[in-house]
Parts: sequence; structure tokens; C-alpha cells
Amino acid sequence: MAWVLRGLREGIVTTRYPKKADDYGASFKASVSVRAAATTPSPDVTGPVPSTLCPTLAIEERTGEVVIDRGRCILCGRCVEARPDLFAFEPSPEVASLDRAGLFVPEGRESDEELARLRAELRVRVRALRRSVHVRHVDAGSDGAEEWEVAALTNPVYDVQRLGIFFTASPRHADLLLVTGAGSAAMTEPLRTTYEAMPDPKIVLAAGTDSISGGLLCPSYATRNGIGSTVPIDVFVPGSPPSPFSLLHGILLAVGLLPERGAR
Repeated sequence: MAWVLRGLREGIVTTRYPKKADDYGASFKASVSVRAAATTPSPDVTGPVPSTLCPTLAIEERTGEVVIDRGRCILCGRCVEARPDLFAFEPSPEVASLDRAGLFVPEGRESDEELARLRAELRVRVRALRRSVHVRHVDAGSDGAEEWEVAALTNPVYDVQRLGIFFTASPRHADLLLVTGAGSAAMTEPLRTTYEAMPDPKIVLAAGTDSISGGLLCPSYATRNGIGSTVPIDVFVPGSPPSPFSLLHGILLAVGLLPERGAR
């Protein structure tokens, strides 16, 4: 009886995302962006050299501009704290990309033709998956942070089942392979076996910075610097860890139910 009364008191807690924007999701600091001033740095501003601030070497200094690789960024915030004139947290969970090059900011570095080709190819592959998607999750050497966010997708707040997204224990029943972790050497063969056991069409989603590039564990004798050398990645979801909203956005993007952020 207690849970019935609590339910009546609290009402519906399930998010309306993606039909409506969610205030909590929109306020989550899911990525670091480069301020416009970074392309024309002022000589009056002093501070640490940007490329020395990142423990995962996600910051590059190129001719006349500073570039961040979100696929390597672990959201530690060192760059934002040391150089607020150049970097800032961006409060949006919709950070997934169909192209590895799309994780570099400033945005727009990827080829329009290549992005259009990737979209068209994925659209054809997932045409039959839009009503029901079964997800197989594989931990390929994670530190456990991403697993908490993946597990949250099934709670009453996110309730991914309402969108026709279900987790399955068997790769033979799965449409989408959601992988977390840096791609440890011990998980290389099990991950490849899981991928090969899935029926076509199948999609691979790299969840978190570790699975995309290896994160803090890269380079390491025990990892493959992400999962890209083991299985082909269709959708990249950066973050350390990515929030449940970021993961949900990546899944919906993978099956063609959402436009990619900044799509032209």
C-alpha cells in the first residue's frame, strides 16, 4: 500500500524525452566546447598552454585555433577551470555522432558528403528496427561507471521500454550491440564473437570515452585503445560516463528516430 500512496503523491516521473525536452537532461554538463575566442586568442590573456591541460591529450593546438576531441575527453574539467577564456561546459546530452570526425570541436570538420553517406547507409540497415529494438550490452573492460548509466535506462525515470527498446541476454536476439569499456585484450575475442553471433542488420554503439578511444587507459598493454579495432562502430557516444539521456539519444539516433545534432 505504501508504494501506491507514494505513486499517487509523486505522480508520473517518467521523462517525456524525446518528444519533449527534459530540463534535467538539458542541464547536464555532457561535453566541453571551445569558445569562439579560442580561434583568435588575445595576447592579453595569460594562462597554461591548452594542450598541456588534458590528461588524455584531447586538446590540440592547430594553426590559429584550439580543437577538442570529445572522443578522448573524460570531462575532468581541468581545461575549463584553468582556461575559462577558451573552454566551457556545454549543457546538452545530445552528443552522439555517426562519424568519429564529428566528435572534434569546433564542429563542422567532417565532410558533408561522408556524413550523408553514413546516414543513408545506416538508414537502409535499420529500416526494419524502428518499432522494436533489442540491445545486447557487453562490458569490454569498463571501470563500472558506464554500467550505472546503462542500468538507469530501465528505471521509471527513463523507461526505455516505452520507446520499444529492450535489453536481451542473447546476441542472437539483439539488433544493437552497446559496448562499454576500453576494449581490454581479454575481451577482444568475446566481443568479436558476440558481434558475429548477432543477426543482420546489426548496429554497434560505443558508449563512453573509454570505448571510443581508451580514455585514461590509453595507451596500455592491456587494452586495444577502444573497441574500434575489434568491431565496426556505427554510433559514438562520448562522455565519462555518458548520461542516460546521452545513451538514449545515441540509441534513437542509431535506429534513425532522431536527427544528428547539428545535422545540415
